[in-house]
Amino acid sequence: MREAVIVEAVRTPIGKRNGALAGVHPVELSALVLRELVARTRIDPADVDDVQWGCVTQLGDQSSNIGRFAVLAAGWPETVPAVTVNRACGSSQQALDHAAFAVMSGRQELVVAGGVECMSRVPLGAARQMGEPYGTTARVRFGGSDFSQMSGAELIAERWGLSRRQLDEYAALSHERAAAAIDSGAFARQIVPVPTDAGRFEVDQGLRRGTTAETLASLKPVSREGGVIHAGNSSQISDGAAALLVTTPERARALGLTPLVRYHSGAVIGADPVLALTGPIPATEKVLDRAGLSIENIGAFEVNEAFAPVPLAWLADTGADPARVNPLGGAIAVGHPLGASGAILMTRLVHHMRDEGIRYGLQTMCEGGGTANATIVELVGN
Repeated sequence: MREAVIVEAVRTPIGKRNGALAGVHPVELSALVLRELVARTRIDPADVDDVQWGCVTQLGDQSSNIGRFAVLAAGWPETVPAVTVNRACGSSQQALDHAAFAVMSGRQELVVAGGVECMSRVPLGAARQMGEPYGTTARVRFGGSDFSQMSGAELIAERWGLSRRQLDEYAALSHERAAAAIDSGAFARQIVPVPTDAGRFEVDQGLRRGTTAETLASLKPVSREGGVIHAGNSSQISDGAAALLVTTPERARALGLTPLVRYHSGAVIGADPVLALTGPIPATEKVLDRAGLSIENIGAFEVNEAFAPVPLAWLADTGADPARVNPLGGAIAVGHPLGASGAILMTRLVHHMRDEGIRYGLQTMCEGGGTANATIVELVGN
């Protein structure tokens, strides 16, 4: 089987709800990162075999196969196809898997993977206003569950014995790490500035500097009386987009491009849909086994911070080094634009690996309905 490599990875800064990106249509935001891929790599977009584009809430401004219209808005030839992928929060991570698998199989040679979500325009839960997304049979099978991720986060905190204080301390650490990453310029190379009516937007917007466990202690639980989950230890509602270019090492060489990382291994699993957010634990185990690696071999992890209990439970079960997990902060600090988050995390991960000389990186995402993706990439040259 052929190898697949990521030769470029770009993202927009993440806008907070009703913030800097609220006035930018998601098709235009998607087109921006597609055009940036071409500008940086100087590929002919006519040579792109396919575009795999993640998006979760495919309603309104994000409907009608948004990936296809992003390609057209980018000015690419109409011969370039695109498909929109929905695996809940892991949509654009799954898009990367699809791209890598197509290249590795020999069916395609140059594929774009990425995604978008503009939650300011199409809010989380919008589908519920139009009908019943789960049906009766699945609810009955799982005891009448409403498959709420927030309820799942509460259950995880309870099952793993995670206190409100522990969750808030983790949330504060996410902000501290994100602030340090922004201040050091760690994101500068990967970010595509977005022109807006208010000016040039180029820094992740959700960061709240000076956040501490003490300041978070005043926030009220949002799920239930006496609960431990609140807005401050949950991911932020956000807007953003990201894109990665995947090809073979041979094609990269022919194009004069230097790969960032090679796609090493990928896995996807299904887990308890009521807990909903524990999937990254078995997904990590599965992808490590498939790769023939141990947790100690991985130099950097991106474990999506949907809620603080997710990475903390993952840490407890995997035994990973906490210093290697979300070293640049995460979605609690800067936001979680659903369909874009997988590609955003991978963009952060591969640039961090290049900056720090880290051989192996692992990314994993919890996803609505209890599924999870896990992906391992390897620094080229190691």
